[in-house]
Amino acid sequence: MAGGNQTSILEFLLWGLSERPEQQRILFLLFLCMYVVTVTGNLLIVLAIGTDTRLHTPMYFFLASLSCADILFTSTTVPKALVNIQTQSRSISYAGCLVQLYFFLTFGDMDIFLLATMAYDRYVAICHPLHYKIVMSRQRCTLLVTACWVLTSLVAMTHTFLIFRLSFCSKKIIPDFFCDLGPLMKVSCSDTQVNELVLLFLGGAVILIPFILILVSYIHIVSAILRVPSAQGRHKAFSTCGSHLAVVALFFGTVIRAYLCPSSSSSNSIEEDTAAAVMYTVVTPLLNPFIYSLRNKDMKCALARCLRGKVFFSLGQGPPR
Repeated sequence: MAGGNQTSILEFLLWGLSERPEQQRILFLLFLCMYVVTVTGNLLIVLAIGTDTRLHTPMYFFLASLSCADILFTSTTVPKALVNIQTQSRSISYAGCLVQLYFFLTFGDMDIFLLATMAYDRYVAICHPLHYKIVMSRQRCTLLVTACWVLTSLVAMTHTFLIFRLSFCSKKIIPDFFCDLGPLMKVSCSDTQVNELVLLFLGGAVILIPFILILVSYIHIVSAILRVPSAQGRHKAFSTCGSHLAVVALFFGTVIRAYLCPSSSSSNSIEEDTAAAVMYTVVTPLLNPFIYSLRNKDMKCALARCLRGKVFFSLGQGPPR
């Protein structure tokens, strides 16, 4: 973005995590630790599920897919933020910004779609247990995850193309620690009405439709659980859904706050938006392995066997059965 015209955009400046110099070292160490724990925790989830044939079921197949998406989601933003803190540089190239935006949207939307898919899996398992193996077959699970990847790629491609057609006429500071749709539209010097409409309708649909499907699924699930005669059966059913509900509440709460309730461009509002972004880009992927493993006996046993090196693996068997 050297020069002042609209065609010489070379780089943006990122607001970062904080403007206070005394906080940079603490933030670097904090986010480095969070990133390492996130990647390690989610990799352990994937390894435990992949190496223990007793976890080769649809529920754990989707959980492994969610862990992979979380690793990629966090890796899209945090490493660049750490490099900028360490080098005391806020710059990101124009091409690098668009690439980061595309993958951020792809993996972020993948989290949303996978959470909805996991809710559907629990709905079929609890409300239609006799048809579960037929409905959630290996082919159906693979098809669902593939469809999620295709849809998220198309949505991300649409938003990225619309940002590509915008003009940025001076060295602008993006009010966030990574390239996202809202902050990029705020610093554009061209008309963003089309982008805003697409973000409202397409982005709103990507967030709200899965969220509504999750709510409807859990209304049916809770209704079915309450009809279970034994207290032990109700407790077991609720325990399998509690972890998923905790992740849904944490992730969707911060995403809806960031995208459907945007704030103004004041300094305090930027800090609030950054805090919300940290919640769903860093904190949620960090907590997912703990939430799913601490509340799940099978997962805890698989992780213990994995860490002890006592793994069970069948080369000829796919993830779900």
